[in-house]
Amino acid sequence: MAEGVNPDTLNIISLFMQADWVVKLVMIGLAIASLWSWAVILDKTVRFGALNRQADAFEAAAGTGRSLDDLAAQAGDNPRHPLPLLLVTALKDWRETRARGPLSDTQTALLMQRIDRALDAVIARENRKIEDGLGVLAVVATASPFIGLFGTVWGIMHAFDAIAASGNTNLATVAPAIAEALFATAIGLGAAIPAYIAYNKFSLDASKFAGRMESFADDLGVAVAKKLGDRLNDRAA
Repeated sequence: MAEGVNPDTLNIISLFMQADWVVKLVMIGLAIASLWSWAVILDKTVRFGALNRQADAFEAAAGTGRSLDDLAAQAGDNPRHPLPLLLVTALKDWRETRARGPLSDTQTALLMQRIDRALDAVIARENRKIEDGLGVLAVVATASPFIGLFGTVWGIMHAFDAIAASGNTNLATVAPAIAEALFATAIGLGAAIPAYIAYNKFSLDASKFAGRMESFADDLGVAVAKKLGDRLNDRAA
C-alpha cells in the first residue's frame, strides 16, 4: 500500500546506496561521463569565445588598410591564432620565393599553388584542433541513454528476483526497487541531453569558423596574387 512507502528510501543517496552493484557501476560511469562532457563544454565555450573575439580584432585591424607585412610582423613568427597563422604562412612562401629573384609566369603559378596547398594544410590542422573534444560529446550523447537503459533493465530484473524471493508484492516493497532501476535511466538522460545539445552547437561553431578561415585564405590568395602582379608590372615597366 502507498502508506507503507518510506519517502526517505526514494532520495538520490538512498537510491544509489540500495542499488545492485551493477547498477551502481552504471550510475558511477554515467556520472563520470557527464562530468567529462561538462568539462569539454566549458572548455569549448571559452575557446570558441576567445577564437571569435581574436578573429574579430584581427579582421578589424586588417580592414583599416594596414599592409599585410605590418600585420604579419605584429603577429610574430609563430602566431597561435589561425588567421594570423594563415597570413604568416602565405607571406613566408612569398618572401622566400621573392628573395630568389624575378619569377616567370610558370614560377608565379607554381608559387600560388604552393601557397594554396600550405594554407589548406593550416586550415585542416586548425580544424582538427578546433574539433578536438567533440568526439567525447558525441559518444556521451549517443551511448549514455543506452547505458542507463541497461542499468534500468538490470535493476528491474534484480528487483523482480528479490520480490519473488520475498513473496511480497505490495508497493512498499516494489517502489524503492523500481525507483533504483529507473534512476539509472534518469542519470543517462541527464548526461546525454546536455552533451547532445553541446555537440550540435559546437559542431556548427566549428563549421562557421572553418568557413571563416577558408574565406580569409581566399582573400590572402587574392592579395598575394596582386603583389605578384604588381611586381611583374613594375619589372615590365
